[in-house]
Amino acid sequence: MGFFFRLLQLLSTCVALSLVASENAWNADLSNWSMFIWCFCFTVTLLSLIVELCKIQEKLSWSWDNFIIAYTCFSALVCLSASIMYPIIHFQLLSYGTQQNHAIAATAFSCIASVAYAVEAVWTCVKTSESFCSFIGLLKKLEITVACAILAFISNTFLYMHHPALVWCVAVYSICFILRVISILWYRCDCHESLPSSSAVFGQTVFSVLLYISAVVLWPLYQFNEQFGGNPQRSGDASCNAGYSVCHWDQQLAVAILTAINLLIYVVDLVISASLI
Repeated sequence: MGFFFRLLQLLSTCVALSLVASENAWNADLSNWSMFIWCFCFTVTLLSLIVELCKIQEKLSWSWDNFIIAYTCFSALVCLSASIMYPIIHFQLLSYGTQQNHAIAATAFSCIASVAYAVEAVWTCVKTSESFCSFIGLLKKLEITVACAILAFISNTFLYMHHPALVWCVAVYSICFILRVISILWYRCDCHESLPSSSAVFGQTVFSVLLYISAVVLWPLYQFNEQFGGNPQRSGDASCNAGYSVCHWDQQLAVAILTAINLLIYVVDLVISASLI
């Protein structure tokens, strides 16, 4: 089953990479981020497939399944981001016909890759000895992965320093990330170890959900609502018109989407943790 997932991942990332790299759809200034994602995922997936075919993972001192889960979670997220950012940037710039067809096809294969990585992550986690607990561990790793992506996008202080509500959102992302990392390190949440469903962990999840609810409301409200000083249109952002591959508006949109995704993951984590308690 894992071999099938790897082949699908290799095929989808390779096709997406080939379509974007073709003469009609390639733009050196605008495609670098998506190209890097697909190249990286294709390369690491190919290496992991070679490792498994040669049975090198049996000689490793650390858990190969744990690495696969962490990597596939990360790849699912970054391929999803490429599937979102690539069409947003390109569809309005490419002419009708072959160019847009290539962009649409590349986006579709990037979505397929994202789904393939996500399904493999769940499948690998479920097949371990503690399947239900492993799923809890997967959710917590996903929360950290999404938070890392958010923190990467908000590394530009220009996005939030102009309003206290946006600074609060950044504080939310940082606090929840730190709390979840501490939880992972403290309880050693590994796919091969059980995760205590203690009141402390449950309370931390409730706290994080409440914080993310405030962020999922405030971030888009102050970034995209004109009444609160936001910019609802990408064309109104000067950095987008300057030709940057990922301008400020794109980063703001990415953070809004990732915030909603992480809130959903936290809610699922909360529901499952409550059922365990």
